[in-house]
Amino acid sequence: MFTSVMVPVDGSEHARKALEVACRLIKDSDASLHILHIPEALAHETTLIWGIGAVSLETTPTVLEKYGRDLIDRASREATALGVKHIDTTLAQGEPSRTILEQAKRLGVDAIVMGSRGLGDFSSLVIGGVSHKVSHAADCTVITVH
Repeated sequence: MFTSVMVPVDGSEHARKALEVACRLIKDSDASLHILHIPEALAHETTLIWGIGAVSLETTPTVLEKYGRDLIDRASREATALGVKHIDTTLAQGEPSRTILEQAKRLGVDAIVMGSRGLGDFSSLVIGGVSHKVSHAADCTVITVH
């Protein structure tokens, strides 16, 4: 069905579920999985999944990038364990929704599979979350996982 799928991961449980759904969609096929992470300062201290510890408010960009690399490496290993054969990873910078859309276009993906909620702060409820923005502006299929 899909030949190329992108999953943005931010360390949230919703992103992990999106990764699982994407892997089920392309398991045992020759489709490519593109895992994207965009390190960003968080509005609150949080603990990321995949065994990565707490990220504090005062975390430096260098440390955020290290966490990001750890996160996409672990997500990649999980995708491999779930049967995906072709995986690439990208650590990108920028505003999340715009960067996701740019990467999807650059990679020519058929679909973006993403969590409905991430690690964003309360303002995303008022302004509009990343998944909402991506689903309305993407040129490809967008699957939002709750």
